Amino acid sequence: MEVLTSHLEDILNTSIVSYRPLSGGDISAVFKIETKTGAYVLKCGAKEKTSLFEAEAQGLNLIAKTQTIATPKVIAVGAHHETPYLLMEFIASKTPEKEDYNKLGNQLAQFHNCYAEQFGLSSDNFIGSLFQKNTPSKNWIDFYSINRLGVQFELAVSQGLLNPKEIPSQKEIKNVLKSLCSDVKPSLLHGDLWSGNYIIAKDGTPYLIDPATYYGHAEVDIAMTKLFGGFGSHFYEAYHDVIPISNHYNERIDLYQLYYLLVHLNLFGRSYYNSVQRILKRYF
Repeated sequence: MEVLTSHLEDILNTSIVSYRPLSGGDISAVFKIETKTGAYVLKCGAKEKTSLFEAEAQGLNLIAKTQTIATPKVIAVGAHHETPYLLMEFIASKTPEKEDYNKLGNQLAQFHNCYAEQFGLSSDNFIGSLFQKNTPSKNWIDFYSINRLGVQFELAVSQGLLNPKEIPSQKEIKNVLKSLCSDVKPSLLHGDLWSGNYIIAKDGTPYLIDPATYYGHAEVDIAMTKLFGGFGSHFYEAYHDVIPISNHYNERIDLYQLYYLLVHLNLFGRSYYNSVQRILKRYF
């Protein structure tokens, strides 16, 4: 942090009065910076984090451009003396109430109604600290089976976390998805929407943070919200008032959660093995 202080003061054109660590810095160090003119959030880390911060800034800006749901404003992203950083506005938050979950659900649905011509994104990014392949595709089943499940299965095998015999073939995966996925549109996604990646501002405005953005099936975001909890029933009611539940919803939720469980298996180890196996045995 010390190496960045004068550089950040130049960017902000004001003096830094104080700074303190914030929670949630598993991948990088996170600080709240107090200045004479306002408060900011700073993420910084080792040199290899440069592309991660650039991808995060790109995702935040992409979400903000939809004008459907808020994100913290990106002030600057770059590196100083080989220390990469991401500087954003600080959003003072509160504990969510019923009305806040209603607004979050409604605005997320409006966000998911922002479509593109293809699935994926023009550039790759990250899910947590893991590489996320976004090679564009016109076909959702191909995109999800190859760029999402396929990449994570290969990583799990290379790390000795799964046996190749435990992994279904691409043909098997695609056949299952074909029976469950129809008329999927490329919706803009947050990409990693667990309860730690949204905040409710003091005035009740929902904000999305820490995105892993790309265009995919909207239910992928919903699957992640259901994996670890933290979203009230009012959130889902408001969301599905805009985007109704369709046939095979529960099965798709399982298969989309498989991606996130594989990510957690690859990041955190064997404690996620049984959860991965449960879905594999159910569908393959």
